[in-house]
Amino acid sequence: MAIIKPFRALRPPQELAEKVAALPYDVMDVEEARAMAGSNPDSFLHVSRPEIDLPPEIDPHDEPVYLQGRTNLADFIRRGVLTQDQQDSYYVYRQRMGGITQTGLVVCASVDDYQSGVIKKHEHTRADKEEDRVKHIDYLDANDEPVFYLSRSCSAVEAIITDITAGAPEYDFVSDDGVGHTLWIIADQSLIARLTSLFAAIPKLYVADGHHRSAAAGRVRELRRNSNPGHNGSEEYNFFLTVIFPENQLNIMPYNRAVRDLNGFSVDSFIEQLKERFEVTPAPAPVVPHTRHHFGMYLEGVWYSLQARPAIINEKDTVDRLDVSILQNNLLNPLLGIHNPRTDQRIHFVGGIRGNDELVRLVDSGDYAVAFALHPTSISELIELADQDQIMPPKSTWFEPKLRSGLFVHQLS
Repeated sequence: MAIIKPFRALRPPQELAEKVAALPYDVMDVEEARAMAGSNPDSFLHVSRPEIDLPPEIDPHDEPVYLQGRTNLADFIRRGVLTQDQQDSYYVYRQRMGGITQTGLVVCASVDDYQSGVIKKHEHTRADKEEDRVKHIDYLDANDEPVFYLSRSCSAVEAIITDITAGAPEYDFVSDDGVGHTLWIIADQSLIARLTSLFAAIPKLYVADGHHRSAAAGRVRELRRNSNPGHNGSEEYNFFLTVIFPENQLNIMPYNRAVRDLNGFSVDSFIEQLKERFEVTPAPAPVVPHTRHHFGMYLEGVWYSLQARPAIINEKDTVDRLDVSILQNNLLNPLLGIHNPRTDQRIHFVGGIRGNDELVRLVDSGDYAVAFALHPTSISELIELADQDQIMPPKSTWFEPKLRSGLFVHQLS
């Protein structure tokens, strides 16, 4: 059973929602965050990326950064940029991007569910990123950014959400990137009880995006439980902020790769080596793979189509048959020497929202030698693999649109 609970969100008043809302902390670097916040003192980036308010030379993992985040959150509350709802509620959050619409339920999920495996994972976390999120959450005393979860579709849940979204929303705006954001509040206690009961019959939830925040929520709970002699399991720190979307509404984009050098190969010798594992064909235009096991490659100003040869495809293995695995096991590792993509500094991961233009820019800049465009992992592949307790290679999925931060915050005390 999946345990969810309502909460009293800390959120902006209607007139400030658009100014406060910001992209997640991990889709930009510090300079991009500074530019995005610009002259907007109400941008939530001051909370989620507090280093933008400190000297550029500061290490983003130093304690003054976490203290600045705490100070900025307190300032938002003091100035009325964020105010807390007076009763426990669920919230419905809808995003629209082009022809894509996804509507999720904003709840608090259970740390116990994450640790017991009711919430299924598909990626390992990195120790440094996890530690950063532990400190960030603990210093803020809040989950400031939601985790992105998916669930199997449930007609009864979707019927309730359809009824809610027929009413007037609390927020409704379009952000600078053209994505629409709409929020409704569910304060009716009978509906809250009904939704809680319906999710209790759902056997599993799945992490779509937010493995580090999920793991960090568990570690923060342990820190607080150990320091609380009266711990009883009902404290807010036993739960963390999530948005749960039904599987039939989500959009996965490819997570592309760029590598800094050819690992000692000349261009010609590299291509010859590739031909042992892939059918390699020069392409007259950028290659956007539209089928599994097909890849695009950009090298020295030329696009190539790479089709994996049948001999390297193991369709019986849930992990090995993923395109990210085929590329890693048959090209990045044996040819380019990327043995551990989680730690190797020679590889760079590029979210599919940036398109092939970003791959061209990276290679043409001279900072990277070669880039690869992939076909996206599917929702069904993610669920099947997670159900088997298997782990995907790092950076296998890129979900879009991204959840905006700052529209709802969960305080732990």
